[in-house]
Amino acid sequence: MQVQKRKLGNSNLEVSAIGLGCMGMSANYGPPADKQEMIALIRSAVDLGITLFDTAEVYGPFANEELVGEALAPVRSQVVIATKFGFDLDLATRERRGGLNSRPEHIKAVAEVSLKRLKTDVIDLFYQHRVDPQVPIEDVAGAVKDLIHQGKVRHFGLSEPGVQTIRRAHAVQPVTAVQSEYSLWYRGPEAEVLPVLEELGIGFVPFSPLGAGFLTGKIDAATKFDSTDFRNSVPRFTSEALKANMALVDLVRDVAKHKNATPAQIALAWLLAQKPWIVPIPGTTKLHRLEENLGAVTVELTSEDLKKIDAIASKIPLQGARLPEGALAMTGR
Repeated sequence: MQVQKRKLGNSNLEVSAIGLGCMGMSANYGPPADKQEMIALIRSAVDLGITLFDTAEVYGPFANEELVGEALAPVRSQVVIATKFGFDLDLATRERRGGLNSRPEHIKAVAEVSLKRLKTDVIDLFYQHRVDPQVPIEDVAGAVKDLIHQGKVRHFGLSEPGVQTIRRAHAVQPVTAVQSEYSLWYRGPEAEVLPVLEELGIGFVPFSPLGAGFLTGKIDAATKFDSTDFRNSVPRFTSEALKANMALVDLVRDVAKHKNATPAQIALAWLLAQKPWIVPIPGTTKLHRLEENLGAVTVELTSEDLKKIDAIASKIPLQGARLPEGALAMTGR
């Protein structure tokens, strides 16, 4: 299958128009999936034309990088691997020590162990996972710049940054991509972040493009999540909020019917239609969902469709924050 390609901003980093977020294979959405099945799924994704794979040291911790590294080793030259640093993890014991750590020496130590886990000699895209208020972003950008000069990293990225952070980082080491949550269910980046990315020529990689599953239409107020699923602690996923927000799913379903597509495909096609430098990374553990998500690249939403979606969506008062309070405090800095 030939998936369309997109360039992340002004960089020379070209990837499939839809990538694969690998986090949920190892963490945060209930118990980890079977490792061999996930290796097979990642390799199927490559066969289907996906070239961007997203992971992070904190997913697991470490287990997801190991999985992605093993799965992609045989096809390493065909793919782009994105991973992240920035949480305070003990690199020997895998223990999370609490908050954030983007001290330059820690970033460099993380890069070394991530390279080993990923079974590669270069990280294609290295994101700061969350902005560390204790470390000037210029120092962070400088550390990644050093890694780029050493040939250990190709591109620098930021996850959930505020606009001043983006500008300051970009002045030291050009930022190739910013990754933040963005979907029909959460449109926060539109006000400030997207205009700055356009101005500076930076690509955008939305995570949770399907609203952590909500926009697929498979979740309702009665849905029960596994006890280890992070959605249990998310205000947006209380049964009251789900009930209130179903109007948005109804809108996506209506458009899907009209376009002979699925709700997930409409949610992804809507993102792809926003800017040519946007590359969503839906996650899944199922092959048929992977194929369904990729089908979004052939769904064409006209300017009339987009106007209609906006007009109806703007009248729906969405309820519930997208993250628990402590996690929200780490974003947009």
